[in-house]
Amino acid sequence: MAAWAFMAERYFEPAEVETLIPTLARVMAKVMGANEEATTIAARLQAERERIGFAGGGMIDRTAWKADMDRVEHLTETVKAGLGQITEMGGTIKDLALGLVDFPHRRNGRVVNLCWKYGETAITHWHGLDEGFANRKPL
Repeated sequence: MAAWAFMAERYFEPAEVETLIPTLARVMAKVMGANEEATTIAARLQAERERIGFAGGGMIDRTAWKADMDRVEHLTETVKAGLGQITEMGGTIKDLALGLVDFPHRRNGRVVNLCWKYGETAITHWHGLDEGFANRKPL
């Protein structure tokens, strides 16, 4: 085996991942919601920075600004904690916006990823390690 070959701590069978789906779905819903809200707030803050910069200065509501910054910090911690939970389950987050998580699996003598997307209730697809969601294949 080549030195660069992928070695997972463990390999999953589809049924094993399926037992994780209820928890995985709950955690991913929380993470996706927090990420979306943080992204929206961050975009609003960036637009305000640009507005002030283009105007050569300006007034801001410091209380609202601080509240938004604190909220983004809290949401970021929520995302980090959820991602940590998914990693502890053995999954690798591939796309937070779509809710994609991969789990290492041995298929026909090679290592591939079982692919789960938020909203799916079963593991029905896989893809190679060098492929992504667009190249999913049915089990």
